[in-house]
Amino acid sequence: MRQRKFGSVGDVSVIGQGTWYIDRGDRQSAVAALRHGLDLGMTHIDTAEMYGDAEPVIAEAIVARRDEVFLVSKVLPSNASRRGTITACERSLSRLKTDHLDCYLLHWRGSYPLADTVAAFEELVRAGKIKSWGVSNFDVDDLEELKAVSGEGNIACNQVLYHLQERAIEHAVIPWCKQNGIAVVAYSPFGHNDFPHPRSGSGKILQKIADARGVTPRQVALGFLTRDQSLFAIPKAASLEHAADNAAAGQLNLSDSDLAALDNAFPRGPKPTSLPML
Repeated sequence: MRQRKFGSVGDVSVIGQGTWYIDRGDRQSAVAALRHGLDLGMTHIDTAEMYGDAEPVIAEAIVARRDEVFLVSKVLPSNASRRGTITACERSLSRLKTDHLDCYLLHWRGSYPLADTVAAFEELVRAGKIKSWGVSNFDVDDLEELKAVSGEGNIACNQVLYHLQERAIEHAVIPWCKQNGIAVVAYSPFGHNDFPHPRSGSGKILQKIADARGVTPRQVALGFLTRDQSLFAIPKAASLEHAADNAAAGQLNLSDSDLAALDNAFPRGPKPTSLPML
C-alpha cells in the first residue's frame, strides 16, 4: 500500500476505510473486513459520531492493533461549540476505546464560530487527545475563513464528496488545498449507489481500462481519485472480498492515456454554485 504525506501529518495510506453504515450489516463481518483491510495496509480508518454504532464496531476491530491505525472521527456541527467539541471528542474516544484520535474533523460548516471549534481542537491537541485536526465538506470560501482563524499549516485535511461522476472539487477545492498543503480525502468514492453501469458508454471505457490493466473497474476509479500526491480515498468495505479489492488499488498507477480517457468519459462539468455533499 502506497503512503503519502497527509497535510502536515506523517505518511498515511492512500486508500483507507470508510465506515458510514457499517453498523447496519452483520457486525462480525464488518469487524473482519476492517481487520483484513488493516492486514492489507489500509490503516486509515474514518468514522464519525453521526455514524450510529460505527465507532464501537471499529473499537472491536482495532483491539491490540491501535498502533497500526490512523484513526479519524468527526464532530457534528450542532456539537461544535468549544465545550461541545471537547465533550463530543471524549465521547468518541470512549466509544472507540482509545486515548487519542490521529485526526478530528468538523463534519460540515455549522452555526458555531469557527474560532470556537478551532480553539477546542487546539485544546484537544495540547491535552494529547487528538494529534491533528481538519474539516469535511468545506468549500474554498470556508477554507479561506478557517485559515484566517487557525493560521498557516494547521488544517490537516478536507474530506469531500468525490467520485468519477462528481468531480466538482477539481475546479477550486483541490487546487486550493494542494497550494496550502492540505490533504483531500474522497468520501463515497464509488458514488452513492450509482457506480457507472458496465453497459453505459462511460462504463464501457472504465471496463476497457480495467481489462487492459488486469484490475477491476472500482480499482480504476480509486486509481483516478488518488492520482495526485494530495489525494486520498476512503471506500467502505463490508466483506473480505471488497476490502481486498479496495486495497489492491493502492498499488495502481494509471497512465496518462488512462487518465485522459477517464477525464473524457466522465467530464467534470461546470463549476457548481455550492459544494456537493451527502
